Amino acid sequence: MDWFEALILGLIQGLTEYLPVSSSGHLAIGSALFGIQGEDNLAFTIVVHVATVFSTLVVLWKEIEWIFRGLFKWKMNEETRYIINILISMIPVGIVGVFFKEEVEMIFGSGLFIVGCCLLLTALLLSFSYDYKPKQKDRISMKDAFIIGLAQACAVLPGLSRSGSTIATGLLLGDNKAKLAQFSFLMVMPPILGEALLDGVKMIEGESVAGDIPGFSLLIGFLAAFISGCLACKWMINIVKKGKLIYFAIYCAIAGIVTLVVSQMQG
Repeated sequence: MDWFEALILGLIQGLTEYLPVSSSGHLAIGSALFGIQGEDNLAFTIVVHVATVFSTLVVLWKEIEWIFRGLFKWKMNEETRYIINILISMIPVGIVGVFFKEEVEMIFGSGLFIVGCCLLLTALLLSFSYDYKPKQKDRISMKDAFIIGLAQACAVLPGLSRSGSTIATGLLLGDNKAKLAQFSFLMVMPPILGEALLDGVKMIEGESVAGDIPGFSLLIGFLAAFISGCLACKWMINIVKKGKLIYFAIYCAIAGIVTLVVSQMQG
């Protein structure tokens, strides 16, 4: 992977991580176009996902500061409940990461067919959440946090949008739009940082997780994902507040159909 390919894929990751169109699916499509496969693809995916975590830190810093200020008051308050909800939401994806990591890695290298199918599934989920209008709740409950966490665990599949799945699931449950977008972006931070930490341990132990990607290309990809991620995060929060997710459903449907056609042509 050269620096230009890393730049393009980094921009794709930063923009699509927060928009409900599947960053992993678009990365898989971009990687297939550039001929990047296997270990190289997975390593780059991890790096640019960490970059978007830092984007979340920058954009939602006030919310993060509010959470930790309340947490260190050492009492059960709104902030502590928020942390508990995030921890609950991590349980499903933690189970997938511990027990099914090899299977997930195999899926990432399995071609574009599954990406196309999952993009169509994302389109259906976004469409359904747009049409269904339940009574809106004031806060996200522990049960809702776990169900949203299940949606996040399913979204490890390339093409099934993580933000789309979690936000659409929350909307179907009747959760507040503005709070839901922030919760969706904050809940993904611990799992991604945990994955990066595990890979860091592997590097210390001498295992190769970066494949043959040059360090400069990884840096370019990281910076591109970080800068574009900051812009996309702010944009997506406003989009969710206005309830304009149907346009992304149309986009995912078109992208899914095109991807399926291309996968069949390649086959």
